[in-house]
Amino acid sequence: MRQYLVTFHKVVPDGSGHDRRALQHHVVVAAGSEVAAATAAKAMFCDRAGIADWRLRADTCEAVELSDVAA
Repeated sequence: MRQYLVTFHKVVPDGSGHDRRALQHHVVVAAGSEVAAATAAKAMFCDRAGIADWRLRADTCEAVELSDVAA
């Protein structure tokens, strides 16, 4: 299985009125694909936050495969 870093962000205005992405949660997930990693992370986020839908706390969910660091 591959390892994925899954991040959740919420778009919020900063002090100058510009939008910025604020990190809400991140988790490393072992999964067979990017889609499977995102699905698992969404379930974890909902469970951890005690909410029914991850979109109540975040606007985006992104999964990125982590590279092997073995030298």
